[in-house]
Order: sequence, then C-alpha cells, then structure tokens
Amino acid sequence: MRANEDTLVRELDAALPDGAVMTDPDLLVSYRHDQATGANAGQPAVAVFPRTTEQVQAVMRAAHSRHVPVVPRGAGSGLSGGANASDGCIVLCLERMDAVHEIRPADGYAVAEPGVINQRLRDDARAHGLLYAPDPASRDWCTVGGNIATNAGGLCCVKYGSTRDAVLGLEIVLADGRVTRVGRRTIKGVAGYDLIGLFVGSEGTLGVVTEARLRLRPLPPPPTTAVALFGDLVSAGRAVEKIMVVATPSLLELMDATTLAAVEHFQPMGLDTSAAALLIAQSDLPGRAGEVEADSILAACDAAGATESYRSEDAEQADMLLGARRLAFPALERLGAWLLDDIAVPRSRIAETILGIERIAAERDVIIGTFGHAGDGNLHPTIVYPHDDPDAARRALAAFDDLLHLALKAGGTVTGEHGVGVLKRRILAEELDPVAQSLHDAVKHALDPAEILNPGKALPLRKPPATHKNP
Repeated sequence: MRANEDTLVRELDAALPDGAVMTDPDLLVSYRHDQATGANAGQPAVAVFPRTTEQVQAVMRAAHSRHVPVVPRGAGSGLSGGANASDGCIVLCLERMDAVHEIRPADGYAVAEPGVINQRLRDDARAHGLLYAPDPASRDWCTVGGNIATNAGGLCCVKYGSTRDAVLGLEIVLADGRVTRVGRRTIKGVAGYDLIGLFVGSEGTLGVVTEARLRLRPLPPPPTTAVALFGDLVSAGRAVEKIMVVATPSLLELMDATTLAAVEHFQPMGLDTSAAALLIAQSDLPGRAGEVEADSILAACDAAGATESYRSEDAEQADMLLGARRLAFPALERLGAWLLDDIAVPRSRIAETILGIERIAAERDVIIGTFGHAGDGNLHPTIVYPHDDPDAARRALAAFDDLLHLALKAGGTVTGEHGVGVLKRRILAEELDPVAQSLHDAVKHALDPAEILNPGKALPLRKPPATHKNP
C-alpha cells in the first residue's frame, strides 16, 4: 500500500468502528464490480462499511480532502457497471445501514436506510396493509439505496411508476461531507426545485443517500391475470397499444419466442413455444372491476390478432405464468455467456423494435431473447453467445451497441431502468444534445467540483476509452 493510501486508511480506521474498513486485496475482489458483464472495473484501495450518516460524512470528508474517488455501493446487483470500482478508490458499502426507522400508515410513507432490501420493505409495508410499489426483478436482494441511485423499476411500473415516483424525501451526504435533506413529509409539495428528481437516478455521482422517505400505497387485492399468445410480433405490439388505450393494468409483460423456449427448457410448465410472443397482464382493481378490466385487455388482444387469450383460472395458475416471466433472465443466462440490455421505446414502436432486435441477432450471429415491461415500452433484449469464444464476444458487444442505436432510432432511450453506468456512456452522448450535455456537466460541477463521486459513470462520455471489455 502506498504512503498516501496508508494515511487514508488510518484516518478511516479512526473514524469508523472496528471491522468497518477492509483492505485485504483478496476480499476486495468481491467489491470491484456489480453484476454487469462487459464492463471495466478498477482495483479499489479500500472498502468501508459505515452504519450511520455521521460515519458516511467522515468518509466523504477524508476522501474530499485527499481528492480520492468514492464509489457508493448497495448490494452490487446493478447491470450497467454503475457500482464498478475505479483504481485507488474507496468503495463506500452501505449494506450495514439497513434499518427501517418507521412506517406511518396515516401519512402514507416509510423511512428507511439505503441498505434495506427491497423485499423486506415490501414485507414490512404489507404487514400494515400497505404496498411499496417498486419491484425490480432483483427485489429479493437489491437495496433501496441502489434502487434510488438507478431509479429502478420493475413489473409494476406501468401503473405505479418507478422508484422516483415513490420517493418523498432524501437525506444526502454531499461530496464534501455536508448533509442536506430534500423533499417533504407531505404527499403534495412544490416548494423549490425538484431536487429529489435530480438525485434519484444520478447513480451516486451527485451525493450519497443515507435515508429515504418512501411513499406507501393501499395494498391492492389479489390481481386478475389475463394471458394472450400471438403468432407474430406485429400483432403483439398492436395489442400493447390497444390495451393501454382501454385499461391501466398493474402489470403488462412480454416474452418473445426465444425467451419462451428458454424458460420452457429451463423449467417445463407447458408454455406454448410455437408462439411468436406471449403477453401477461394483470388488473389489481377490486372484485368485479378487475374481471371487467381483464376482459377489456383480452378483447384488445383478440382485436389485435391473438391466436389464444384467456383469464387465469385460479391464483396458482396466475402465479405460474408470472413465475415464467420472472424466470426469463435466469433461463437465458443458462444458455451461455450473456449481455443484458435495457432499452425503452414508445409503445407504438415496440413491434418494429422487436423485429429490429431479431434482425440484429441474425446479422451479428448471436442469440437474443427479448422480454420486458411492454406496458411502458421497456425491453430487455438479452444477448447470448458461447463461452470462451473471443469472436462471438466481439459480435455480442457490437450487437449490444446496435440495440442502443435501434432504441434511439425508434425515438426511445438507451436505458429504461438499469442506468447508464459505464456500459452506455458513449451512446448516451448521442441521446443528449450538446446543451443537455452541458447542463449535466454544470450540475456535476456544482455538486462535486473535484469529481470524486463515482467518476466515469452515468455522464455522457466525450473522449471515450473503450466502454467494454471482453466478457
């Protein structure tokens, strides 16, 4: 360890409790990167595990005085490299800040620390008859702080919005160690700029969230599930358009033929693998109203050309179908090396986007299975290719960028919910015009002039080194 690093570690040791500072290189390996494949990661100098806001302040003051980069980290479940370490950095692990301080049913919010697991908060809210709506696929292990950093979504976004729509207030430690509290305790409020909206989705580049006030909703009744199969992708895309005109489903998910086949092979459950696409929708309206909405969804599917459509017969069948959707990524992951993409397009462009994905798969000679949140146009094309095949890895990386350009051409965005991280910085510069890029730079400079917070992430890349490594 170099002398300046040794001095830094001694200061951190003095400020933090025993066992909260890690320097062992063998242990630091686990904190170098998140779950993204194809993303570069550096070698951190140290990882720290604070338990209080004051301890986070001490870390940031030490880093700020020495111009040492800091990479905030939750559970490391991200898929864009947003939590990847940079060389010589402090990895600021927030997993031990895991208290749910209060749940206030009358006021409709919970107060939680950033290390709280998403599903735990959902369970705690449910015990009070309430719903914490954001439900990423990784909800069993991802943290609230990571969800806030990436503005995470999930299956329920189509009705309840993403994490940003659930955040009422934040406590944030800034790059220089100052603490601020933004937001409110009320459901409504427009005083001042929307600083919550600025910090949510900023991927740890503007501040470190140490506490969040999160909106809770009444717990909806058990949903009614509608399912439709399609012989072609155009019909499935047309159905999504029609559904969203006549209904507000609590969930509207799509799986293409490649994904259906992968799921059925992974865990046989009688899925129709001859279909070009499967749509799963749910209504969480109470009683007969839910059945009526589900029937309107099925009517829209039939009008779009569904080959089969039906309401689930019971909760067990509905859980099985939704379970099939949640198995989409694990099933594709088993087929080889993978790159999971995350794009969003206008709903009217879903069908042509999926056709474009199939075309990219053929041109690059890779497998791409597409699934995602059709109700908000958010698709997760997953590129699969053989392990230990450098040429296939190069084709997969090229296909990854092709998918981002496809989304932009369709009037969409390079990321719907996973974040920019390091994987998409170069292409982000194509999505943002020069004035928008300058605004990003100005905000970053105002809040982190020394650029120590999560450097090399989220902002558009103007002087690119390679954004990928060979997986």
